[in-house]
Amino acid sequence: MDFPARRIGTIILACISPATLLGAQHHRYRLVDLGTLGGPHSYGEINGWGIRLLNDAGVVGSFADTEQPDPDAPNCNLPDCYLAHAFRWKNGSMEDLGSLPGTNFSAGGSINARGWIAGQGTSPTIDPNLGVHEGRALLWTNKDMIDLGDLPGGHESLSVYVDDNGQVVGFSDNGVPDVNSFFFFPTGTQIRTFLWQNGNMRDIGTLGGASAVPGVNCNGQPRNFIVGASFVSDQVNAATGVPTVAPFLWKDGVMTNLGSLGGTIGWAQCSDPSDDIIGISNLSGDTNTHAFLWKNGQMHNLGTLGGPNSEAIWINQSGLIVGSADLPGDNLHDAVIWKNGVIKDLGTVDGDACSRGRGVNARGQVVGLSSDCHTSLHAVLWEGDGPLVDLNTLIAPGSGWQLSLAFDINDGGEILAIAGPVGATPSDDLGHLVLLKPCAPDDDGCADTADPAPAIQANPPAHITTAIHGSPKSYRSPVEENVAAWRNRFARHFNVPR
Repeated sequence: MDFPARRIGTIILACISPATLLGAQHHRYRLVDLGTLGGPHSYGEINGWGIRLLNDAGVVGSFADTEQPDPDAPNCNLPDCYLAHAFRWKNGSMEDLGSLPGTNFSAGGSINARGWIAGQGTSPTIDPNLGVHEGRALLWTNKDMIDLGDLPGGHESLSVYVDDNGQVVGFSDNGVPDVNSFFFFPTGTQIRTFLWQNGNMRDIGTLGGASAVPGVNCNGQPRNFIVGASFVSDQVNAATGVPTVAPFLWKDGVMTNLGSLGGTIGWAQCSDPSDDIIGISNLSGDTNTHAFLWKNGQMHNLGTLGGPNSEAIWINQSGLIVGSADLPGDNLHDAVIWKNGVIKDLGTVDGDACSRGRGVNARGQVVGLSSDCHTSLHAVLWEGDGPLVDLNTLIAPGSGWQLSLAFDINDGGEILAIAGPVGATPSDDLGHLVLLKPCAPDDDGCADTADPAPAIQANPPAHITTAIHGSPKSYRSPVEENVAAWRNRFARHFNVPR
């Protein structure tokens, strides 16, 4: 049997003593359970990948179940039908940040260096267009919760991120009908990106079409610099069923079309301090999507590992890009980094066929997950020139925890991950948030300690178990498959659970 070279490398490494490899190359970690607000689960990124929920001071902003049942059941905001609230976790204590008046949902979706948290929540007011509680953009400073409101005429808004100066970027509808906006978010009205600061919400406009949505801010830099995706007109393309969507850069009040890799749908994810921008764009024919780097006014195709698609998730301060790329074959993909335009395959952990990169820090340490391409998930770490390492091998043995996904790593090397009890079906979104704190070299006991695993629902019902690495075969055309993938991407990125 022929093995790809990277798989042969995995087999060779498996024959070397794991203790030798890990002791020589990697920290071990103390696992700290962030807990919940009384319910069974705490949650990770509500607004897609590439957003900071963990700052360099070790403070976490996210959301967790309270002990209250969801008052909107059976039309619950979350799959487990508990009411969740935003929280701030600091120095071992989780603070419930509350919600808008009444029994309402809230969630933190981004944290800055000050510990301010931008997010979202439901309002007591019913949206007259959707017939559900209005979604509202929220900001929690260190003292107050601020309802950012909506653009004039709007009923739905959401904060995507807050930068280190306290500027908030998100989106709001404006009440003007736009059936094409369903591609981004299900309001049926125009969606506009906003910049909020000191009580003022500004609509930054579009590239000519009715709606535009923001990307994220990977590094928290404070500046009037926003990226995202916008319709360039309202004319629908026959092949895709939606208008042309182009990645944009908004800077100093001017919105620029970044172009495409030949297709009619693209998206700018985030940028580094040098204004280099990463994102994804369809190729000609709109059947495949590749990661891109926009640099010095030019869009560069970052390519794949021989398969049809790739994605760029995070770019650090020195321009190191993390994401994943397809290999030849059916639904196989690996975590990758791009450095100076060159792609590097990070491989998988032994026995797995797929992996994805999710976060990177200033040191170039990468976190993500390795899997069987479906539901067997392992949180992973890559650093230096070593192999991808299962983080479960770097925490206390016999802790009762299994780490399924690592998605955020700060510049101090602390890692934010999702974990559950051993024996549960691994999940990328159900479990507890845990913080992995690197052990000091002279702390012999650190690696042998971990908070005990919780008694949470071990195996969630089948209808809420998410297989994130593959999809069932269907009879849709390749273009329809690609457009459906884009719709799913925006649904995850702009998620106000109902």
